[in-house]
Amino acid sequence: MWPIILCSIVAAAITLERLWTLQDKRVLPQELPAKVWQLIETNQVNDKVIAALEQNSPLGKVLAAGLANRHRPREILMERLEDTGRHVVYELERYINTLGTIASVSPLLGLLGTVTGIIRSFNAIQAGGMGDPRALSGGIAEALIATVAGLVVAIPSLIAYRYLRGRVERIVVGMEKQAMRMADAVEATPGRGRAAA
Repeated sequence: MWPIILCSIVAAAITLERLWTLQDKRVLPQELPAKVWQLIETNQVNDKVIAALEQNSPLGKVLAAGLANRHRPREILMERLEDTGRHVVYELERYINTLGTIASVSPLLGLLGTVTGIIRSFNAIQAGGMGDPRALSGGIAEALIATVAGLVVAIPSLIAYRYLRGRVERIVVGMEKQAMRMADAVEATPGRGRAAA
């Protein structure tokens, strides 16, 4: 039971932390793209702006990478955006695989408890025979409680895992759209220099 209880605590902590971290206002601030487009149009992009943007949010990190490479050819710009995007996605997915592992392992831990409970019941039969039902009840209760506990941890963990996975995928699609828009806006900026990589 102790491993199942530990799994439940870890699963709850991961779920709450990821729900807090993956809020839209923290990851994809709605006003941020408009500010970036305005900076690009008015040619006010500098190192200070890029550094502030990088600290803003995960979307800000991606857009900052694009702005830092705005004078390079589009192929290199897109490559840097994709590279930064991979790092950001890695951060967004942090701990989610652990939650999936807990969802998979918890029923097995419950099954392990079930097996040990049944072994205990058979040991009671061997020691005292079939005459005393109280000797069997402890092992059977242990078996059933372990099974239920494993499922009680696994089901919400699996739901949280699937939900958070979907949320990250939706965020990634939103970031890709904004990154493409930024690449188009940078390319359309008049007088954009084409520095060699």
